[in-house]
Amino acid sequence: MTTPSIFQDRMLSLGLARVSEAAALASARLVGHGDEKAADQAAVNAMREQLNMLDIAGVVVIGEGERDEAPMLFIGEEVGTGNGPGVDIALDPLEGTTLTAKDMPNALTVIAMGPRGSMLHAPDVYMDKLAIGPGFDTDTVTLEMTPAERVAALASAKGCETSDITVCILERPRHENMINAVRATGASIRLITDGDVAGVMHCADPSTGIDMYMGEGGAPEGVLAAAALKCMGGQIYGQLLFRNDDEKGRAAKAGITDLNRIYSRDEMVTQDVIFAATGVTSGSLLAAVHREPGWLECETLLMRSKTGSVRRINYRTPVHTV
Repeated sequence: MTTPSIFQDRMLSLGLARVSEAAALASARLVGHGDEKAADQAAVNAMREQLNMLDIAGVVVIGEGERDEAPMLFIGEEVGTGNGPGVDIALDPLEGTTLTAKDMPNALTVIAMGPRGSMLHAPDVYMDKLAIGPGFDTDTVTLEMTPAERVAALASAKGCETSDITVCILERPRHENMINAVRATGASIRLITDGDVAGVMHCADPSTGIDMYMGEGGAPEGVLAAAALKCMGGQIYGQLLFRNDDEKGRAAKAGITDLNRIYSRDEMVTQDVIFAATGVTSGSLLAAVHREPGWLECETLLMRSKTGSVRRINYRTPVHTV
């Protein structure tokens, strides 16, 4: 007989897929409707309802925001039945709310789960991120390098020209100098408007054609991306960025004292985790939720870092069950 306090990743993985699926199916009704908040709320409601069916004593460590900012799935919220292992949960019920509202590619529902204390409690601030796929030596690329040096180092490690490298960058005014520097090397850039968890995951899937991700984005999404790469393979580095004293206060509240620390993947996610993502709109990694009269169908990526297993699950269900 197993002890309930042990994190049974194999047993919990299908339950995690159901959580991700429920959020995707709920938000799919609002794809292309132009209402970001409604789509996000639908995903939050569905994800929370499914989480509370799982036999876990879960705590949300990466969620919708601080307790006073989010009514549901806030940081510190307890979820699950309480009868089971203590687990940390990092989630983004709808990664790409704008993408969903406008029916643009790569909107996902994302959730990761690990033993209690396994994930960095990242405050809601920006993080400078750098990621590459599996198969490279540690520190092949680093945050200390300039963007051009990173492209050159990765090209050297791959045995190719810099012009053969494709970098994914979030399209923001703050990245203008970085974009210019990367293009000056001859490398290609795939600009994305939102969804940097998916952007990082692209590095670990050769079919996407993305070799490297770099740029500033949300720190909570950085931890989720690290959880994905823990399962898929690959490297990610993150350094928290603070614009004012309020943001430094958030870090202190989260127990972070070294404000200049650069975190590696295994420092952001210190133990084995399970990870699930379900496509909402069409994308490089996952298909969109498919709607037809009376039926809904979605595709989920379900991964376990302990074994390196990756499953793709196609789920078809009658509309009235959602």
